[in-house]
Amino acid sequence: MTTDWIATARTLSEALPYLQRYDDAVVVIKLGGHAMGSEEAMDSFARDVVLMRQVGLNPVVVHGGGPMINEMLAKLGVKSEFVNGKRVTDQATVDVVEMVLSGQVNKRIVQAINRQGGRAVGLSGKDANLMICEQTDPSLGLVGTPSKVDPNVLLALFEDDTIPVIAPLGAGENGETFNINGDTAAGAIAAALKADRLLLLTDVSGVKNAEGEVVTELMAAQVREMTEAGVIAGGMIPKTQTALDAVEAGVRAVVILDGRLPNACLLELFTDHGAGSLIRMQPKGS
Repeated sequence: MTTDWIATARTLSEALPYLQRYDDAVVVIKLGGHAMGSEEAMDSFARDVVLMRQVGLNPVVVHGGGPMINEMLAKLGVKSEFVNGKRVTDQATVDVVEMVLSGQVNKRIVQAINRQGGRAVGLSGKDANLMICEQTDPSLGLVGTPSKVDPNVLLALFEDDTIPVIAPLGAGENGETFNINGDTAAGAIAAALKADRLLLLTDVSGVKNAEGEVVTELMAAQVREMTEAGVIAGGMIPKTQTALDAVEAGVRAVVILDGRLPNACLLELFTDHGAGSLIRMQPKGS
């Protein structure tokens, strides 16, 4: 036997306690960045999600799609206004956002999972009143923040061995369609499900300290301190804020991990190595 086969068998054996640990656990995955960038990366991600379902986890995929939205807006000649660097989402824009997210991007992920032998169903937050939204900021138009999340449709899909794939759109109380930030949507869904893990796939290696080193585990209080000190800055702030909101709402832990790594989700869940920065409310065991 080759050393590769022996190493594979050892890896499977060492995964046993993690497989037992996560049996029937809910894991919400925010998909974005590199993992959506190529067919090869998408197929690898889809295979990992199917494996999670096969070994007894309940994975939920929430996706973004900003670059695809920008491309379609440009192709259709829909001009955007910006306020403080943020796009104003008017009715014409949200129509394109819904077309791209619910139609193009969502179905691409569903097909990728089904192609790997899984059973996936595409939804948006508008389906079955999954996410009811309030307007985030009137100056930004139809951008919403989830105010009510009803996870019953997701629980029914779990019972049917089906993997939900969710586009970050929500309904308003008056029938509006709201565009939701993908991380925010994933955090709200994870909180409603009281998920064991929320995995935020990014194009960075994790949360870094003042020396530029990735911190593999952080308590919520440490995240706040690092943000106040300016160590956590820029685009990492909204991700860590999503993590804080989620753990405060009952998610067991959030991991900001490097989606550029092959099999990043499996590394995080089923090995000692991990693949990013884990954020929880209290130290493990407390």
